Formats: sequence, structure tokens, C-alpha cells
Amino acid sequence: MTFYYQEIQLETVSGRPSYHMITDEVKQIVANSQVQNGLCLVQTVHTTCSIYFDEYMHDRNYYDDDFLQVDLNHVLEKIVPRQTTENYPYLSPGPKHIAYGMKKTDPNYPAVKWTMLNTDGHLRADLLGSSICLGVRQNELLLGAVGQIFFVDFDQTRERQRKIEVIVLGEQNE
Repeated sequence: MTFYYQEIQLETVSGRPSYHMITDEVKQIVANSQVQNGLCLVQTVHTTCSIYFDEYMHDRNYYDDDFLQVDLNHVLEKIVPRQTTENYPYLSPGPKHIAYGMKKTDPNYPAVKWTMLNTDGHLRADLLGSSICLGVRQNELLLGAVGQIFFVDFDQTRERQRKIEVIVLGEQNE
């Protein structure tokens, strides 16, 4: 049994959800792993981001989002409206969390109150989930005929550098 780890880094945009198809990168990581049969875990550790598996729709809007992603945004906007001001339409972030955030010194999390107005991003990510696990057979990712792997950052407050963790576990040929 072998374990292989590799990270994908990408830049997200501000002002709207930031979608990225990462299938080719994950396929390359599986190839690099030399795992013949096993599992591939693709996950994000960012709490406003999701990893999901779906079909690629070839039609794209002017922001370069495919139409299925636009449809997903419309559905999620009905369920989880965007947070545009403090305490509306959500209670979070409350005063204790704001006080916590204002003490941070990490440049990735600036101590600015408006950057914490991303409750909608957290809730949307909670609905979609932070990871997928796919099978590996004969050193190839089991995606089916049309399956693709997507990363989305629902935090619309600012651009960010994001990380995706890919872990491949299984048997190698000897």
C-alpha cells in the first residue's frame, strides 16, 4: 500500500463565486502517484470552498463560467442569499467572532471587518461539501464518460490564493 500527496494552488476572484475545473491536474497527480488501484481524495481546507463532481457544460457566460455553474449559482442564491451587510440576512459573524478576526495577523485573513461578511460562502460550501473521493483503476481516475472535478470558492469578498489537497492511496505495481 502506498500513499501519495500533492497540492494544487490557484487564484480566485472577488465579487462572484470563483469556479475552476481541476480534472486535468488531478489526473496528472494520479499518474504521478503510480497507484494502480486505490482511491483519490480531493479536498479543500478552506471553509468557504467546495470540491464537487459534475458534468462540464460547454456553453459559457461572459465571466467564463459554464451554464451549469451559473444555474448552480441561481439555485444557491435562492437557498442562501448573499450577505451584503452585518447581521443580515444572517446572525453570523457575531461580535465574538469579529473580535477574534480583528486580532489576526495572518496576511491571508486581514483584520478588516467587512472581510468577515462571508456567511453565505460558508453555508454554500457546507451544502456542497469540502471533498470528493474517486476510485483509481489501472492508474486512471474513474470519472465515467463525462465526469469532471470542480473547485469553487464561494467567498466573494476578495481574491485569494487557495490550496487543494490531493491524496492518492492504493497499490502500485512492483
